[in-house]
Amino acid sequence: MNTQKKTVILVGAGARGKTYTDYIARHADEYAVVAVAEPIDDRRQYIQQTHHIPDEMVFTDWRPLLALPRLADACIICTMDRDHVEPALAAIEKRYEILLEKPAGATPEECMRLVEAAETADVNVLVCHVLRYTPFFMGLKNLIDSGKVGRVMQIRHSEDVGNVHQSHSFVRGNWGNTARSSPMILQKSCHDMDILQWLVGQPCRRVQSFGTLSYFTAENRPAGAPDRCIDGCPHGDSCPYNAVKLYLEDEKNGWFRRSSTGRINPTNADVEHALRTTNYGRCVWGCDNDVVDHQVVNLEFNKDILVSFSMAAFNRGGREIFVMGTAGTLHGKMAEPFFTYYDFATRTTEQITIADAVAGEMITGGHGGGDEGIMNAFFARLKGEYHGKSICSLREACENHLIAFAAEESRLTGTVIDMEQFAAEAAARAGQ
Repeated sequence: MNTQKKTVILVGAGARGKTYTDYIARHADEYAVVAVAEPIDDRRQYIQQTHHIPDEMVFTDWRPLLALPRLADACIICTMDRDHVEPALAAIEKRYEILLEKPAGATPEECMRLVEAAETADVNVLVCHVLRYTPFFMGLKNLIDSGKVGRVMQIRHSEDVGNVHQSHSFVRGNWGNTARSSPMILQKSCHDMDILQWLVGQPCRRVQSFGTLSYFTAENRPAGAPDRCIDGCPHGDSCPYNAVKLYLEDEKNGWFRRSSTGRINPTNADVEHALRTTNYGRCVWGCDNDVVDHQVVNLEFNKDILVSFSMAAFNRGGREIFVMGTAGTLHGKMAEPFFTYYDFATRTTEQITIADAVAGEMITGGHGGGDEGIMNAFFARLKGEYHGKSICSLREACENHLIAFAAEESRLTGTVIDMEQFAAEAAARAGQ
């Protein structure tokens, strides 16, 4: 192997691990995956075969891999939410450069524990806030920093999750139950809390939130609907969440088919087995989901900057943002290749083209270019060549995670959360 290549070990070879290492496969002249730890056979074998990893460097568990002496430049960690911290701490101890799938931790204490460990060891940990690396948000950040809207006063931002995406990921899927994963505002929207703080460039002072699970509940289950769609639901023809249509009949939806089966190239028989044996085949009104299906968050930042954020399932899907400043406004949708700017002084409107715009912000489309962008940035820093403004410290990333945790506490308690106090308490509990 070319010793000049930057080398990586992978912990967790699900959808995100596959995405990041597929990037490496496309740049095999520069980078290489030299070891993998993944419990699911099909996923582990895909990584081994794609990257020509010898058997002795293939593991079903991360512990023996990270017990070895450091054997690569970097470690990519893409386990489930509640399994991020322990392998990350082990990788920090071995002084790997780390790319860590978000959220960094499933609790505020876990996040601050990681920060303490990384700062003590002086190890870089890059959290996968991929929106920072999209042409859309990098373009918006540059426009705001240039003074285009003057002083930012208020932002309205929405993350339209999409009704089918909600059913797949946050009802039937891995992130539907808080105890198994994390609150939805953290898992789905720590991206957005991070982006909003990055755009305004100020600390968040106070957080207030309302939200609930209202629709994907047992009381809304249609009469006569069986536990599993494949058993013949009388409402199957009209139901937008019919698992047979979404997973079995729609053979082009590789994301749904792969995630439901745990297989890289699932057959119809694999999908049918999943619909009969896993949550992915269950009626969406009969699952054990407990995360919200709609939520709003009000944020107060320093310098009197106010932000309202909306996250909801009841839409087609997509992000939209409206930035209001003292000199003008900027409006953009990630599905469109431009921003609309209104100038207060001239009373004119113009469209500002987004350089290198990437259509489609969903996971299947690479998060609007963010998946490619973060890998470019990660390896540029690894080579000492990074000069952008998207990368931030683990502390900044985790402090922005705390905004999401505070929003969840506000939602549950009906209180307004003081962020300085909330962060201090989290740090104290983590032993900092």
